[in-house]
Amino acid sequence: MIPNKETITQAAERILPYIHRTPLITSKRINKIFNADIYFKCENLQKAGAFKTRGAINAVFSLNEHEFKNGVATHSSGNHAQALARAASIRRIKAYIVMPEDSSKVKIEAVKSYGGIITFCKPTLEARETTLALILEKTKAIEIHPYDNYKIIAGQATAAKEFFEQIPEIKTIIVPVGGGGLLSGTALAAHYFSSDTRVIAVEPEQANDAFKSFYSGSFVPSLNPDTIADGLRTSLGTKTFPIIQKHVHQIVTVSEKSIIEAMRLVWESTKMIIEASSAVPIAALLEKKFNFEGQKIGIVISGGNVDFDNLPW
Repeated sequence: MIPNKETITQAAERILPYIHRTPLITSKRINKIFNADIYFKCENLQKAGAFKTRGAINAVFSLNEHEFKNGVATHSSGNHAQALARAASIRRIKAYIVMPEDSSKVKIEAVKSYGGIITFCKPTLEARETTLALILEKTKAIEIHPYDNYKIIAGQATAAKEFFEQIPEIKTIIVPVGGGGLLSGTALAAHYFSSDTRVIAVEPEQANDAFKSFYSGSFVPSLNPDTIADGLRTSLGTKTFPIIQKHVHQIVTVSEKSIIEAMRLVWESTKMIIEASSAVPIAALLEKKFNFEGQKIGIVISGGNVDFDNLPW
């Protein structure tokens, strides 16, 4: 079932002992640049460095002992991989992780540090799914999809739920979109807890399947995405897309140049480490993709897992 208000509230209670209630920060410099009051929800300061911890904890802790006896498994380029490995380590079960061979080094090391058992594959969705299917058949582990899972979506929705509790007057919330777990969760949270808040999604021009799907009204897969925002290279899911169609107000795309500029702006202005995927919403402000001046804007900073040996500047 698509998560409802009660489901999301229960998820928030379930995950509370294992996550941070992340802070909001503002930057006078950034507010002045954009002539708006911008509030950052700092999921880069979350356990395992990203919002993905919320969904992974909710999904793993929703399983009973019979369901998780053979462990859990997934495919992920990094943030969900380490979040699931961490959740599994807390429950003392195995986590089998399929990662593309071009995944960030820092994310690979994080998965290993949480005890995740990694199998590498070619950097395509087909390779991910084929490799994972073989592992599921061999191990009998239960699959926890990175985003196309209602328990994951409910967990991700808790970030926006917190946001609205921390600053109820937010009328526009902006999030990046890859597979759509964070976006669909945010859209549901806005619908249930702040119904007059606009939800705007942003994705790279060079991985614009969500944009095409949203405006065509039919699913368009992500084919050969080539973007620095490695967390946004996946296609929407069968569970996330209908929620996005119903509850998201707008999707816009941004250039690689703007993503890098936005990433650097946040590093320099807030002294926070954010990854490229997190910078995508700020890039939309740089490109003036919608009217935001004079408004209170909420932005979910999705993660901060950065490879310091491979910075884009």
